[in-house]
Amino acid sequence: MGEAPPPVAEVGPFFALRTDPATGDPREEGYAPIGEAYRLTREGAAAPLLRARVEAVAAGLRTDEPRVAASLAFQGFAARVWSLALGHAALTGSVPGLRPDRLWWHPGRTAPADLWWPGPLSVMGEPGGLAGQVGDAAYPHLLPLHAAIARAYRVSGRLLWGNAASALAGSLRVLHDWCHARGRTEAARRATELARAQLAHPPLRDTGTLTCAPPAFRRRSCCLYYRVPGGGLCGDCVLRRRPG
Repeated sequence: MGEAPPPVAEVGPFFALRTDPATGDPREEGYAPIGEAYRLTREGAAAPLLRARVEAVAAGLRTDEPRVAASLAFQGFAARVWSLALGHAALTGSVPGLRPDRLWWHPGRTAPADLWWPGPLSVMGEPGGLAGQVGDAAYPHLLPLHAAIARAYRVSGRLLWGNAASALAGSLRVLHDWCHARGRTEAARRATELARAQLAHPPLRDTGTLTCAPPAFRRRSCCLYYRVPGGGLCGDCVLRRRPG
């Protein structure tokens, strides 16, 4: 018999997902359906759940620029959904269906986002192949969140997709290193190919360049982290020096 795949949560906190069954209303623990975070008010402002998240990120980073906090909130959440999809795909050969109407989120807990799927996960079917399933798990979250943040906080759409690509590359690096440290070279190779497939197609195409051995990414936009008090440039930033 072959070696059983490890629990994906072993890779790290961004790859972990709470799945214990709900014994009551998850709202009583401070959770909300994550789809609520993708809504805007009639005036085009962020709805309460998204606004609470951006404010929590701003407070944690000590920034008074909502646009900066919104950009980094998007990148952090993109890292969560990519990690869940890519980790399962590389290590188990299947991808969970993370429907926004069934995935719960605690907006006040950051780094990483606290996600809860009460009960057993269901996996996607074969159509689309593994790379297509990774995208099908991530984009029902990334597309509406991208639209909401771009409009409510006036963040460049191109910048946000750069954040998503950077988040994917970061998830790949963690997973790749974890696999190699444990002799799971086939899983590391699969993770790299799956990430390459996402970066080869819109909306991530042309957001940057992924090189391998080990994985490294150079993006073509900036996430604005340098505007955070004490912040500098990220390792994959398009900028060579901090503006100003």
